[in-house]
Amino acid sequence: MARKDLFPDLEPYERGRLAVDPPHDLYWEQCGNPDGVPVVFVHGGPGAGASAAHRRFFDPAYYRIIVFDQRGAGRSKPLGDLTNNTTDHLIADMEALRRLLRIEAWFLFGGSWGSSLALAYAIAHPDRCLGLALRGIFLCSRDEVDWFMTGMQRVFPEAWRRFAEFLPKTERGDLLINYHRRLIDPDPEVHLPAARIWSQYEGACSTLLPSADGASSFGDPLKALGIARIEAHFFVNDLFMEDRHLLKGVDGLSGIPCVIVQGRYDMVCPIASADALARAWPEAEYVIVHDAGHSAMEPGIRAALVQAMEGFKSNGA
Repeated sequence: MARKDLFPDLEPYERGRLAVDPPHDLYWEQCGNPDGVPVVFVHGGPGAGASAAHRRFFDPAYYRIIVFDQRGAGRSKPLGDLTNNTTDHLIADMEALRRLLRIEAWFLFGGSWGSSLALAYAIAHPDRCLGLALRGIFLCSRDEVDWFMTGMQRVFPEAWRRFAEFLPKTERGDLLINYHRRLIDPDPEVHLPAARIWSQYEGACSTLLPSADGASSFGDPLKALGIARIEAHFFVNDLFMEDRHLLKGVDGLSGIPCVIVQGRYDMVCPIASADALARAWPEAEYVIVHDAGHSAMEPGIRAALVQAMEGFKSNGA
């Protein structure tokens, strides 16, 4: 019978840190089978960090599971630091981690911004990719950023109003610039309240049905600072990518297996982006979960992601 849910909790068999460009020091861990097929979990945000639950999408008897926190995120240090923090730096970090762990090639598993970074890495290093499992597709376009900043009010007006009205009325004409200014302020009394409101806005829009657990995690001040400050930094810099870079780049990924998993009612990363990616990459398997939003932890999404990784296993990819 096909597996429908996450694998049981497991603990890493190895943890470590990787010093990259100063001042960044990255957290990484390995779980599962040390001699198994490598898969790297690429977290979202940017800036969200990874958690123990993210180890559980993979069969630990088959996969060598690598989880890491990107620059400024999660357990990497310093938290929320924007120095030398660009897409190219994050791709280079993944390569440095791959070499450190002596991995020839690995599967990439990422959702939301994690789907963007996994795609960007694969485009830069296709020979290091065994396959990709991507969820909640974000193609790093200005339209997608504008949707996040203002468009989601069409579906979540209450959450957006709380987000917008945190700022003085005179600053609401450009939410991104004025949030960014607060989030990079060195004073915690300025940046922490802004980070908490930003993060809670994202959390409130991330599931098809309200989730108390999800909402509380997005309110954690440390998680909020990583998410909000780094997202705003990447957003004001157009995600450090040329327009349509990801869609154009999939031409070079022919022969690499990919499964795209998308919630029909994903409001953070609307389905139009997944549809565009599937059309640009017809070899990829495209799975629409019709009763889900954005979160990887929604039942239909997590089942489809587990099945994607089980499918790679059974196909001998």
